[in-house]
Amino acid sequence: MTTIVTDNCKGCRFTDCVTVCPVACFHADDNMLYIDNLVCIQCSACIPVCPVHAIYADDDIPEDKRNWIDINAERSQALPTISDKQDPLPGAEERKTALGF
Repeated sequence: MTTIVTDNCKGCRFTDCVTVCPVACFHADDNMLYIDNLVCIQCSACIPVCPVHAIYADDDIPEDKRNWIDINAERSQALPTISDKQDPLPGAEERKTALGF
């Protein structure tokens, strides 16, 4: 089982998800978050709190988002862990609206 962050997070980087994660499996770059599935326990606590619906459990990942499994695996290994809430990126609310949320 795997949980991933998809491109809906790009340009937003809302961090509500990291505050509910019991194992600190989130990593961040300048644009978005990623999940380290070597650490993630697939509790799914992060999924309902994501305001842009960017996080999926493996049994719900749309076919056009499956490439994010490998992206999360690769990027999470190269980036620092994030476990504290941070301000969203500038323009995040506008991106959220553009995504329909």
